[in-house]
Amino acid sequence: MSARIPTLDITRFDTDRDAFVAELGAAYREWGFAGIRNHGIPQARIDAAYDVFKRFFALPEDVKKQYHVPGGGGARGYTPFGVETAKDSKHFDLKEFWHIGREIPGDSEYRDVMPPNLWPAEVSGFREHGYGLYQALDQLGSRVLSALALHIGLPEDYFADKTDSGNSILRPIHYPPITADDIPNVRAGAHEDINLITLLVGASAAGLEVLSKKGEWVPFTSDADTIVVNIGDMLQRLTNHVYPSTTHRVTNPPGEQARQPRYSVPFFLHPNPDFLIDVLPSTITSDNPKRYPEPITAQGYLEERLREIKLK
Repeated sequence: MSARIPTLDITRFDTDRDAFVAELGAAYREWGFAGIRNHGIPQARIDAAYDVFKRFFALPEDVKKQYHVPGGGGARGYTPFGVETAKDSKHFDLKEFWHIGREIPGDSEYRDVMPPNLWPAEVSGFREHGYGLYQALDQLGSRVLSALALHIGLPEDYFADKTDSGNSILRPIHYPPITADDIPNVRAGAHEDINLITLLVGASAAGLEVLSKKGEWVPFTSDADTIVVNIGDMLQRLTNHVYPSTTHRVTNPPGEQARQPRYSVPFFLHPNPDFLIDVLPSTITSDNPKRYPEPITAQGYLEERLREIKLK
């Protein structure tokens, strides 16, 4: 495979800013994906979070389902196996997951669309380690957005007051062992993410594949110390497709590898619910005319998309 998705050292944002911003921007324009290393999140923090997530998924089904919120669109708590379905897919994804959202004051203006978190009483340390990882990824995501803003001529802090109360989600996922051959489902069907950017920390097995502009599926299994960060549809829309939201999937591994569970923890970084997603004037050119005449709020767009993937 001649083409490789780049991995970049984010400490260069402080030491070699212009070059780093140029390289990162070029990677995202081409792939919509990049690896970020030297991200500053201690491995011990990641390991502790994975430990509590695995302990939750090992609980009996009837215990886990107590944390499912009917009609909640999966916004908080547990979503059982066999619910989420990639847009236009005939088959549901082979996964179960949990959602941790932002902790906000009870009287926040966003409380009606950002419900309180649920925390499983059966797993000690779940809240501490789960929300600790949430906060660490939120901070890292803000750094990546600062670099992306600079690359397209925006102020470094452009996104700061637009994401500080963002409806961002940490999603621990469990893909159970696959025990039958020739099943039509895949662990996660081909899709694009909804949000601004996604940060994926410590996928425990291979399987992530990214669709190149040439139409080839390119495997992207990162090193242990690398966090994979990709563009979501909200940022694609905001930037008039300068930053593309690239189709990706999680394939089923061959043979005995399929008999092993897979765990991954993506962090979906969202804008504040009332942020208006309107194409940035600087991204409109004669070669790239405005693709979205009508603006939409982040919350309106999120609800529209959740319906498409059977979560609402």
